[in-house]
Amino acid sequence: MIRSVVKGTGSALPSRVVSNDELARLVDTSDEWIVERTGIRSRHVAGEGETTATLATEAARNALAAAGVDASAVDLIVLATATPDQTFPATATKVQDALGCNGGIAFDVSAVCSGFLYALGVADSLLRTGMAKHALVIGAETFSRILDWEDRATCVLFGDGAGAVLLAAEEVAEGGPGVLTTRLHADGAHNELLFTDGGPSSTGTVGKVRMKGREVFRHAVVNLAEVLQEVLEESGFTAADLDWVVPHQANARILDATARKLGLANEKVIVTVDHHANTSAASVPLALDAAVRDGRIKAGDLVMLEAMGGGFTWGASLLRM
Repeated sequence: MIRSVVKGTGSALPSRVVSNDELARLVDTSDEWIVERTGIRSRHVAGEGETTATLATEAARNALAAAGVDASAVDLIVLATATPDQTFPATATKVQDALGCNGGIAFDVSAVCSGFLYALGVADSLLRTGMAKHALVIGAETFSRILDWEDRATCVLFGDGAGAVLLAAEEVAEGGPGVLTTRLHADGAHNELLFTDGGPSSTGTVGKVRMKGREVFRHAVVNLAEVLQEVLEESGFTAADLDWVVPHQANARILDATARKLGLANEKVIVTVDHHANTSAASVPLALDAAVRDGRIKAGDLVMLEAMGGGFTWGASLLRM
């Protein structure tokens, strides 16, 4: 069978690191308050010359280097972001041009924090149907540019960064590597719980992030547990079969609650939220790359990716590395 096989991962982070103590000088908060409620200790914030496209390009180059594949082989780029460089054209086309692989397919996906899962699902479908042979799936954000830095309920939660995965369409045996199952969902009835208060067609502005955290937390735990179970049932595995879970890095309490609901051991959950904060579409590939590079995630491991974000959108994907 043809599967989308992970050949390499990569990531990129802005050079500037902002601690909780630094944020406490801007808004009424403290390191203790942020850590207790979110698990976040620091985040990276994009500076001059750093954009979603530059971060995405660096992450993509790192994924290509890890795979030992030249950029000229890439014929599909799917970039998940809620913070594109421009309204149009797609930021993916800027990455394509920077890599020098023009002429293939390149487009953006907007599903906020679930964006990487959506991008992965789309790329997997295109690879398995023969539309492309090598795909860069990227999650990249500069969320700092749409934050209200006077709103302590949101400004402490987010950071900037990018993560990328290089996939190749390969013929593999039944137990071989690749994307096994992906399930995606959305429910637009909850728009007012997590959104930006602007947009090109409504206000002519980008807008700022607004969120009702308590309600988002409740929906996240329920939705993520349900979609994880859905993927497990479809693939014929159980939670005990998983080697690793790579969740969206939104909040340490959400990670703990979801793990408990599924009966997952905490030591199987990859956590980077303490250093990266919530990087929206970048958080899952950032965490995946961190765990691959430090040797925790190895070839043959069964890995579950999951995320939920504004929309609401949510999803999960099961990979054999």
